[in-house]
This record gives sequence, structure tokens and C-alpha cells, in this order.
Amino acid sequence: MPLFGNSFSPKKTPPRKWASLSNLHLLDRSTREVELGLEYGTPSMNLAGQNLKFENGQWVSESGSFTGDRREFQRLRKRNQQLEEENNLLRLKVDILLDMLSETTAESHLMEKELEELKQHSHRKK
Repeated sequence: MPLFGNSFSPKKTPPRKWASLSNLHLLDRSTREVELGLEYGTPSMNLAGQNLKFENGQWVSESGSFTGDRREFQRLRKRNQQLEEENNLLRLKVDILLDMLSETTAESHLMEKELEELKQHSHRKK
């Protein structure tokens, strides 16, 4: 006779009823967006006194044009491009230096092996 027996047998759970009792799932997408408040509009922000909105993947001034100093904007854009070019050049230099370091390390290891072999060979002759 088993210690605990087979007295534990859970009841089967009844099948679930329809998942949603709401009729919103029957509505088309645009009606659901209006009903559920899913229409947020375009994102906007105020940055340094400028009201900007996000349209077609870019931030655009709501007044239609950038009211800041265009020369300053062009200067910053040029400086950004210079820094990107400098960054690319520095990355290239680092890659070249790493290649040179690995080549020198490999040559050093080969020379150490040759030196050990020569030492062993000279000890055998003695």
C-alpha cells in the first residue's frame, strides 16, 4: 500500500469562455484608435525656444524655418563633419598599429623559438 495513495486527483478545469466580452474587437482599426485613444499625433518638443515636431523621420521647426543663426548651424555641421573624418582617420590608424603590433609579436615569437632551437642544438654538440 503506497504511503500517500492516489487520493489526490485534481478536477478538470472547465473550458474558458470567449476571451473578450467587449465588442471593440469587432470594430475597424480607425474606430478602435478613436475609441481607445491610440491616436497620439506627431511628437513635438520645445528646444531652446524652438518648437519642433517630428515629421517624415526628421525634426522640423513648427514655424517652417529654423530661426536660429544659420551661420552657427552651418559652422556646427562643418565641425561635425570634420570630427567624423578625424574619427575615421584615427580608427584607421589604430587598426594599422594593431596589425603592426601583431606582426611584430609573431616575429618575436618566431625568433625566440629559433634561439631556443639554436641553444638546444649547441648543447647537443658539446
